[in-house]
Amino acid sequence: MQSFITFIQQLEIPQDTQRLFHGRGGKYPQSEHLCLDWFEPVLLITSFKPLEDSELEQIVDAIKQRWQQLAEETPLNLVYQFRSGLGTKTQLICGQVPEPHVVTENGNQYNVHLLKGQNHGLFLDMRNGRQWVQQNTQGKKVLNLFAYTCGFSIAALAGGAESVVNIDMSKGALSIGKRNHNLNDFVGNASFYGHDIFKSWGKLKKQGPYDLIIADPPSNQKGSFVATKDYVRLLRRLPELMSEQCELLLCLNAPELSPDFLKQQVEESINNLIFVGRVANPAVYADIDEEKSLKVFHYKK
Repeated sequence: MQSFITFIQQLEIPQDTQRLFHGRGGKYPQSEHLCLDWFEPVLLITSFKPLEDSELEQIVDAIKQRWQQLAEETPLNLVYQFRSGLGTKTQLICGQVPEPHVVTENGNQYNVHLLKGQNHGLFLDMRNGRQWVQQNTQGKKVLNLFAYTCGFSIAALAGGAESVVNIDMSKGALSIGKRNHNLNDFVGNASFYGHDIFKSWGKLKKQGPYDLIIADPPSNQKGSFVATKDYVRLLRRLPELMSEQCELLLCLNAPELSPDFLKQQVEESINNLIFVGRVANPAVYADIDEEKSLKVFHYKK
């Protein structure tokens, strides 16, 4: 855990929300279970294995000491979350979490919720993906599959997209997505469908064709999407939604599946596609095995 403590002792606080320390990439021996995120104005410690009381106390003390050096006049807001297969346990260590809690990324604002569950409303590892979308959507019709809280839609509209269609099975997540659109004054050029994608093809086709299709599905969510069997089903249906100049942004966050898995699925499912490249992950997410890290692939016709 010493590498985590050393990092904290040198910590700098950015303006934008982002991951600060990513032990999960295996680059920090003995700290592989630890992460630190900045959801301004709150620091979030996450551990993927139980911490002894003394270990948590050591981490908190280090953060408090560094915070005194960085922002002595500003109260420290600190949350600790332990995640395991048996559930998630979240604890407010000190300070407070704003309600509503609004954070900023690349000039866009998002609602987040650190004290409710393990998905906080904005996946920080997709920061570069959202930035890519913001830089490549001027005048385009965009389809955002598995939209969650519509982070890609916000980025697309900030980048000048003509329109965005968002679809996700979770009506609760889409409700937050609508609030995100209102927060950024993007009202009137986005649609929201709380439906199963595979059962809503008619609606999606009616609003198409699309110039950019984004697919960021869960990797293994029973009743929704399991990548090993459902990604190919999805890919086979996409051509009927694509414009003549359509581009695809295909995402896969499954450490057990290599980049070749997704590339092969695309090759077998859609003709006349060119692989343009992989959108790099934020540097903080560096992994000792990049095959296991988040995959974000850019294709075009």
